[in-house]
Amino acid sequence: MASAVDKLKARFMDLSRPDDDGIYRDGAAKRKARTELAVSALRQLWSEAVAGVSFDVPSTGIGLAAVGSLARGQIGPSSDIDLVIIYEPHAVSDAQLNELANKIWYPMWDSGLDLDHSVRTRQQCEAVTDKDLPAAMGWLDVLPLAGDTGLIAATAASILERWRKAARKRLPELLESAEKRLTEFGRLPYLNQPDIKEARGGLRDSVLVSALAASWLADRPHGAYDAAVEALLDVRDCIHLVANKDTNLLLPPYQAKVAAMLGFADPTLPEGEREAKSVEDLQTRLARLGRTIAFSLDSTASRAGHSLTHDKPRFSFFQMMNPRAGGKREAPTFEVLAPGVVSHEREVVLAPGADPSRDAALALRAAVAAAEFELPINPATLTNLRRCPIRDSVWNDESRDLFVRLLASGPALLDVWDEIDFVDIPGRWIPEWLGIRNRPSASAAHRYTIDRHSIEVVTRLTRESSAAPGERYDDDHYTALLLAGLLHDIGKRPFVTDHAAEGAKHVPVILKRMGFSPAIVRWATLLVREHLTLSEFATGRNPNDPAVGDDLAGRLDHDPVLLDMLFDLTRADGSSLGATAGEQITKQYGWSKWRESLVRAMYNATRYHM
Repeated sequence: MASAVDKLKARFMDLSRPDDDGIYRDGAAKRKARTELAVSALRQLWSEAVAGVSFDVPSTGIGLAAVGSLARGQIGPSSDIDLVIIYEPHAVSDAQLNELANKIWYPMWDSGLDLDHSVRTRQQCEAVTDKDLPAAMGWLDVLPLAGDTGLIAATAASILERWRKAARKRLPELLESAEKRLTEFGRLPYLNQPDIKEARGGLRDSVLVSALAASWLADRPHGAYDAAVEALLDVRDCIHLVANKDTNLLLPPYQAKVAAMLGFADPTLPEGEREAKSVEDLQTRLARLGRTIAFSLDSTASRAGHSLTHDKPRFSFFQMMNPRAGGKREAPTFEVLAPGVVSHEREVVLAPGADPSRDAALALRAAVAAAEFELPINPATLTNLRRCPIRDSVWNDESRDLFVRLLASGPALLDVWDEIDFVDIPGRWIPEWLGIRNRPSASAAHRYTIDRHSIEVVTRLTRESSAAPGERYDDDHYTALLLAGLLHDIGKRPFVTDHAAEGAKHVPVILKRMGFSPAIVRWATLLVREHLTLSEFATGRNPNDPAVGDDLAGRLDHDPVLLDMLFDLTRADGSSLGATAGEQITKQYGWSKWRESLVRAMYNATRYHM
């Protein structure tokens, strides 16, 4: 006899079908329909289980609840279902409990959906959530399904109360969990094959935002944030439909189909071109969504942290006895980092009286301070920096020097660039940057989008030459190297076959507009034009052939310093692809001891001819 949840996954899929034109619309309504179907089926399943066991199930002391995506009303076409049976020890025996649970679990396993299940007393639920952070966050959304719903509601209320009481102590643990995920999964806006749940800016971050709001330490954002979460859930739903399984990875085989299902495929474009363009448009959309969600998490966490700092008695014995304080609470303390920029509570903020609308270089000074002092920029400060009157054609010695200092800040540049990019500042400095912003790379060896890869390259360029150990670049050569790293892939535009040559057309226009010296412009342009040459020669030409070394030397004007710079740029480019264990580094890309030995051999042969 069929159970209430028989073929539940197939029924979810039927409710989730795209419209006749293949477009997935009204995702929120589809999620609501799936939730209602699941709740109805599970309640009926409980009734069937109660009727099918060999004992009388008491009306109190035992009940069935849902947590996770089903409780939040966000269940996808193939999402797993998280169920908990909560009971009082006196209500049923262990044997009875096991018999009833099997009447629930076995039909669910046969339904086609994955099941995450547990059987616990109220005290066990409280103990688990007190120690297990993911479990605690999962229990902040609880949906009573059947049985003693009062017991379930009381358990959920108890866990929420305990969460609020412990929130001040658990905030560091909560934020640390986000940082661990960031290290493991990266940032959603910059990944070619993102995990849209676990990556920074993904659906897991929206759960953290809700957890922070539930703690009463800070209110959560609404409006654009809510819309971003719903849009990302639509992407997740389409991945489920295309993959026909519970997965959050947007892998290459799924991307064009997901993009088409979301309406990004332009029917007027020829096949091949249509799919490539739709994937780029999807990636751009994901970047916007990821940035919105990540910024919302950062701003909510920042407010929560500040609430802990200021959630203290307005007067204290030590303040009253402190003559400097005059018996009153002391004013906030600021450490000056740069003109108009200070640090406050381990964040970069604007100094009192600083007016972004009158200071075009203020955003640069704030970014440089954040990078050099390794501090985050306060979210409200980021929003205020939008008001800076930045013009791409207006640069002076101060702004050029600040820009180079920012590029020279090393690994700290990654986070700072991400912060200022959220408020669209780099595209105002260099409009051409918008042409590669959020664009996925066509190479399977690239984990990151083109813009993120470019920033990764810059962080690997130091003043000390790796080609000639002990040698240091002077200011002008180091500036040219950093600028070449930033702009080396600026020519990766749609339908461009030689992005190095295309980039070499853009670089002099950009750098002359910024006011760099003719020598810096010439060196950076040459490096961008030839940034693939050393690698291509190393893998395709014979270094023992005198004509080969002479050819490459001629391309670099027989300048040994430019050869050193090209070696460093090649090494940074190859080592920053970021391919994961599941991705393939081809012979054409990547960096290894073997590849470095080939490049070094070609470098030595060319150096001989200089």
